[in-house]
Amino acid sequence: MHDTTTLAQAILSHHAATFAGFAPEPVPTPTLQDPVYLAALQACSQLGFIAHDAECLARAWQARALRTGSAQPEQWPDEPQDFGLQRLPRAQQFAACPEHLGLYAVLPDAQWVGRMARAGVPTVQLRFKSDDAHAIQTEVQAAVQAVQGTGALLFINDHWRDAIEAGAYGIHLGQEDLDALTAEELQTLHRSGLRLGVSTHGYAEMVRADAVGPSYIAMGAVFPTTLKKMATAPQGVGRLGVYARLMRHYPQVAIGGISAEQFPTVLATGVGSVAVVRALVNAPDPEASAAELMALMR
Repeated sequence: MHDTTTLAQAILSHHAATFAGFAPEPVPTPTLQDPVYLAALQACSQLGFIAHDAECLARAWQARALRTGSAQPEQWPDEPQDFGLQRLPRAQQFAACPEHLGLYAVLPDAQWVGRMARAGVPTVQLRFKSDDAHAIQTEVQAAVQAVQGTGALLFINDHWRDAIEAGAYGIHLGQEDLDALTAEELQTLHRSGLRLGVSTHGYAEMVRADAVGPSYIAMGAVFPTTLKKMATAPQGVGRLGVYARLMRHYPQVAIGGISAEQFPTVLATGVGSVAVVRALVNAPDPEASAAELMALMR
């Protein structure tokens, strides 16, 4: 039998430095009475993990203790089986993409997509925002044409039906967009052969994404970003490192406020790709910046 308070303190003493900088979160209402689960729930909340991520971690800690016979407070959980991730080979799996997607440029229109593809950026995403269905269709088709002959892999953000019709390489969805798909729509997307990338912002969302077997997992926002209002706090490099270990059987993309100076610490976590927006579109010489960032990737 484990003493919950003692075990929670042991977890904190071993891992507080890794997750420094996060304010404690309220401990969610427990769903189990297992002492390892309760200790981990308490400790992970104290380390700043929001309720559904603390719950996810606590259940993984309990699953590992049952599997190994030991609570192991010194060892952060990172085995896919303890989080209930799909076994390999996955029963649900979208088409594969490269393990290392390299520099990943997220761009506002087809002109930018073509420009960065011609500069040699290996992976590009069209993130075109409009309420005009015709404008979206036109821009997606233009982006597909813009990468022809360049070797760049083109993902389309959100507009998956247009991406299928235009013959894009892949589609990128946020959690809300993924949840909004009906089972039939998800099957249509799967049958299309498009690669699927999914945004995640913590443990619960990574587990949710794994259920559909995406082609890659995007993890962030690593650092503060002004590009969009984030529902979750910046995750930081400490969290990115443990996420990368858990999701090691997927290609991974780190995203969110990442500048050239931060590339070495981000890449040290083991992620195979870094996504950038402002580092290219706000640069005085975007082609030179792309070359610099690709050199850092190497």
